[in-house]
Amino acid sequence: MSNELLVDQAEYLEAGIHIGTKVKTPGMKRYIYKVREDGLYLLDLNTIDQRLKLAAKLLAQYEPKDIVVTASRIYAISSASKFAEIIGAKIITGRVMPGIFTNPNRGDFMEPEVILISDNRNERQAVKEANKTSIPSIALCDTDNWIKFVDLVIPCNNKGRRSLSLIYFLLAREFMKEKGLIKANEEFNYKLSDFEVKTEIKAK
Repeated sequence: MSNELLVDQAEYLEAGIHIGTKVKTPGMKRYIYKVREDGLYLLDLNTIDQRLKLAAKLLAQYEPKDIVVTASRIYAISSASKFAEIIGAKIITGRVMPGIFTNPNRGDFMEPEVILISDNRNERQAVKEANKTSIPSIALCDTDNWIKFVDLVIPCNNKGRRSLSLIYFLLAREFMKEKGLIKANEEFNYKLSDFEVKTEIKAK
């Protein structure tokens, strides 16, 4: 695996991909490299980069139609939907309904071969169902996420608009390269802004 980062380190830092929360779960402890003065935990950039590469390699082993992406938060929905559109995967936005992967009698029943989860707290039903049916799961996990039953953790800021845009931009680009659909970054005909939600959520 190449030691070269997928993007310049400054771009990762600018997107805040490494900025966690003030909560640290035991499973995420290994991915944290320090705590800021304001109490926010910071994730290790090199590990984030390596896991993004690994996730793209793993996803590329499957046909796009057999990949399901879940996204519940508004920032994740925008970025994940663009990712799914580009690679040809299915997407579940909002709540993941019980039985969607386990009950063949449901009208929306799916049998994915791998799932990519944007936030395994909000989308914990997807993790449970994947575990029950032995579907490999890849999840974007912040410092406050519990990682039980997740097969591949991508440690990252899974709440920020810019962070999620960059994550899904890179996963889409690397997936296309792993599939042999493009050979170089320059051939990826999308911009980071294509993955961003167009309006920012205002705090109440």
